[in-house]
Amino acid sequence: MASNVSTKPRTVICVGDIHGYVTKLLNLWSNLQSHMDQESFNSATVIFVGDYCDRGPDTRKVIDFLVSLPTKYPSQKHVFLAGNHDFAFSAFVGTLPAGFDAKETWREYAGSEDREGWYKGDGYERMHLQGRRWAGTIKVRFNSVKGTEYKGSIYDAAPTFESYGVPHGSADLAKAVPEDHKKFLADMLWVHEEDDVCIESDAGLKHCKLIAVHAGLEKEKNVEDQLKFLKAREAWVPKIEALSGRKNVHDIPKELSETIVVSGHHGKLHVEGLRLIIDEGGGLENNPVAAIVLPSMKIIRDTDNLSK
Repeated sequence: MASNVSTKPRTVICVGDIHGYVTKLLNLWSNLQSHMDQESFNSATVIFVGDYCDRGPDTRKVIDFLVSLPTKYPSQKHVFLAGNHDFAFSAFVGTLPAGFDAKETWREYAGSEDREGWYKGDGYERMHLQGRRWAGTIKVRFNSVKGTEYKGSIYDAAPTFESYGVPHGSADLAKAVPEDHKKFLADMLWVHEEDDVCIESDAGLKHCKLIAVHAGLEKEKNVEDQLKFLKAREAWVPKIEALSGRKNVHDIPKELSETIVVSGHHGKLHVEGLRLIIDEGGGLENNPVAAIVLPSMKIIRDTDNLSK
């Protein structure tokens, strides 16, 4: 439904994948502040779509910044979604929700263990599949899809280990990660819903529901069932499609109407109707980190040259 009511709608900022690039994150945050008036910025709902770690050099500093936000900006609302990389990081350091049989999560993908070089160090027997993949050492050195060298594992996790002062694949990472970072990882949401989020349209302001999830929702499965599963954060599944899927979660499920679905993950910027994919960076060094501001649908990047 569209409305021309003059009441100023609230600001919702959706921040794309960061992947360990703290300088990009700080520049983006500064540009977001410059883009809007102080009241709108300080009262905004800020949704981070996940993938804070890996690939870039400064995961520890990225999480330091994110952890500090509620204190620095107490009138903002901050939502921290789990990405597939963050899920795997959490699996390795032991902060996933309890209640799963680790070895059962390996079974379906056991044929990939040798090629992906799954972690087999201290504690691996109790570790979720994705933690083992994350901390492993992949035998193939070149990622032909991205055109880059792998950084340690299939997740490019080596820079995350190094940002905490330990070598890739070291069990000492669990001791090196500060308690407030572990709490951040433990508290990440797998999905977030907001009511009455506005976007600008030709007919005026359009009032929508918003669902934020790192990769997306599966097209062929009941949406309510998916949301229930994601809210419960049941880690017994070896691969969470809403965090890790590709084509199967790219589009908005047909049963959703008047609903914005915002994600990152897909290594591109894609804004089509109410489907918002904000991952222009893709974890690549020379690509920008982007955010979208609602209701204006304005894209802000760390590379923008904005001034008050």
